[in-house]
Amino acid sequence: MRLVSMLPSATEIVYALGLGDDLVGVTFECDEPAAARSEKTIVVGGRDTRELTPGEIDAYVRERMAAGEDLYTLHAGALAALDPDLIITQDLCQVCALPSGQVDDALAYLGCRADVVSLDPRSLDDVLATITEVGGRTGTGDRAARLVAGLRGRLAAVAAAVAGRPRPRVAVVEWVDPPFTAGHWVPDLVHAAGGIAVSARPGRPSEPTSWAEIAAERPDVVVVAPCGFHLDGATEQASLVAHRFPDRPVWAIDGDALVVRPGPRLVDGVEALAAILHPGAVPVVPGRSLRIG
Repeated sequence: MRLVSMLPSATEIVYALGLGDDLVGVTFECDEPAAARSEKTIVVGGRDTRELTPGEIDAYVRERMAAGEDLYTLHAGALAALDPDLIITQDLCQVCALPSGQVDDALAYLGCRADVVSLDPRSLDDVLATITEVGGRTGTGDRAARLVAGLRGRLAAVAAAVAGRPRPRVAVVEWVDPPFTAGHWVPDLVHAAGGIAVSARPGRPSEPTSWAEIAAERPDVVVVAPCGFHLDGATEQASLVAHRFPDRPVWAIDGDALVVRPGPRLVDGVEALAAILHPGAVPVVPGRSLRIG
């Protein structure tokens, strides 16, 4: 089966299921594993925002959305040349990836007959279900079942480690300029790690808020996990946030790897959050998070 992934989390799922050799096309943002971007055909491109500030990125996104313009570019010729059997995309967030409807339109125009599956999880359980779904669509149901069982086993181990401990109030910030609440599955990660998510929208999209509103929720811990950034970018942004919470610990965490991409590594995120919230109960893995304030 020839697979094309149009979102980074789907690429991670495909590799976790041992299907890396079947993956022929990815997006310019698919950076895990590194071979995904270096060895596969790029079928979706977009603007390189690495030199922009969070505020400039937000303004760019808002301007494009208001004008009805796309944030991503589908390389239709490259897609047609790959002749895929299955394309994995999403409809959950226009800011994160191409919607499935746009992919369907492109396939119809190109005369391609690939199946399209849309992964749209809104909770941690939903994320695990998408692994099962991809397994079913690719003939790797047994592998998916083993993978999900292993992930649930790790979640159970965290739950046992933090059981009976006081649950700190945790504000996870998914963007800093303007600040965005934690949405969709992120509050589930906090709960699974032994915390109480505040300034959050479980199962619903993240939305803009204010620093005053976050402070009013009286968080015990603030975790900066910006979408589109790894630990170095999160650390830089958390340094700008720390002065707003001088009497609370402020942490930076690898947002893309551990928090905002709905794939298998969200369980790594739960473990990383648990290590922040309950020192000593869960082992700390270097390179996942960094305390700023």
